[in-house]
Order: sequence, then structure tokens, then C-alpha cells
Amino acid sequence: MAITNFIPTVWSENLYSALDKQYIAVANCNRDYEGEIKGKGSVVKICGVGEVTVSDYTKNTDMSTPQALSDTVKELTVDRAKYFNFQIDDIDRAQCTPKLMEAAMAVAANGLANEADAYIFSLYNKAGSTVSLNGATSENIIDALIEARQKLYENNVSDASGIVIEVSPAVASLILKAKVSLASDNTAALETGCLGSIGGCKIFVSNNIVNDSGAHKCIVRTKRAIAFAEQLSEIDAYRPEKRFADAVKGLHLYGAEVIYPSEMVLMDITVA
Repeated sequence: MAITNFIPTVWSENLYSALDKQYIAVANCNRDYEGEIKGKGSVVKICGVGEVTVSDYTKNTDMSTPQALSDTVKELTVDRAKYFNFQIDDIDRAQCTPKLMEAAMAVAANGLANEADAYIFSLYNKAGSTVSLNGATSENIIDALIEARQKLYENNVSDASGIVIEVSPAVASLILKAKVSLASDNTAALETGCLGSIGGCKIFVSNNIVNDSGAHKCIVRTKRAIAFAEQLSEIDAYRPEKRFADAVKGLHLYGAEVIYPSEMVLMDITVA
């Protein structure tokens, strides 16, 4: 890629596409608010409504006065800013394949995706409830998953298809060793990090799950529990003043917030 052929919009779209293919935690978030970002420090207000009262209806009897709904507002702050800045020497570019820059951008996307996923998983302590398992084995790991699923049931989360289970590689190994038949289909097989599903809930494995002194902070949640917003605010190509090289730099802004803690369960697991 010669710098004269660099089109920022095209490369931004390519980078977004590459990011989406790498995301695990981010892919399981609500991302409906991304169009509202102006820059780092932007605050996105996420509005919701309280419970709606359901009453008995009696024929030929007036209904009660309409209920005044209470509204809820949570703020998602775009407070994370990560950048990449790399160069490819003209000689290296001349001696390598034309897709060298594309490969470098793919590696940059992988790095950005890992940072964003790690940030999502760092929000584990905002979960509404916790299931603790000290000394996890292939014999007891499935029971812990069922207990976490039960907590969501008790919070009126009944649609299993909207629930994801995110575990570390060590915990994923225990699930596989449990010899439980994990349901799978073509869609699940194509998703990054997806092992399959159990009880209708898809299981994802990520190396970005927090490991705090041997305690794996795995998460069971709905896809609306955490809201995420991002923007590639800058992506530029330039010629470094003191080098014969093409360089590309980009700025990735994002933020996340737990919006529905009752729909998120922390699985605090120590592997035996």
C-alpha cells in the first residue's frame, strides 16, 4: 500500500471489520449507543423504565389511574483511549508481498480487540450475584454453571438463547473434560471463541478472563447486561520525517458499563 493510495474511510471500515472478528466479550454486549460518541470523555445516557404494574380486569368496571412510570438513567463514559502507530520501511515493503500493510493492520486490530475485551471482563465485580467454587473439577463444574443459570432464572431471565457463559481456558478444559455433550450448530462454530452451548446458553472461552491469584472471574450474563460503545476517531497515514517508510497511526476510543447487574452472575472459580 503506497501512502498515496490510503483512504481513511476504507481503512477504518477494514479495521472495524477486523475488530468485530476478534471480539469475544465486546461481541456479547449491547452496542446500540455507538453513534452518540463525540470523543474521549463523552457521556452516553442510557434510559430505561421501571416495572409496569399488571392488574386484574373486571368487565364494566373502570380501570385505575394510569401508572406513572419511573425512569432510570445510567451513564456510559467513553474513558478508554488506545492507539497504534507502526511503520513499514520502503525496502521491506518492496521485498515483501503487497499485503504487508494489511497484515500489520490485522495484527493491530487483534491488539485493540484484546484490550477492549480485557476491559469488559474487568467489570466482573459489578455483577448482581456470585457463585463461588473453590477446587473446581470436571465433576463439579457443570453444577456451578447450573447454579449460575438458576440465579438468572430467579431474576426473571428465562430466555436461554440470550445468555452467554464466558470462561477462562482452564475452566473451559474442565467443561470439556466433564464429557457433557455441548450442542453446536454452524453459527456457533463460526463465532470467535465459542465452544458450543449447554442448556441453550453459548459458552465462550477467552484468555482475557481475569485471573486474580488463581481465582478465575468467569461471567454468566445476558447480552444486554453490559453496554459498550466505541469509535475509531482517527486513522492516518503519514511519512515519518527521518525515515523512508510508510506509517499508520490510529486512535480507538471506547467505554463500557454494566446496565443490568441483575442479569449478570460472577462465577468465582478456583481450579483444583
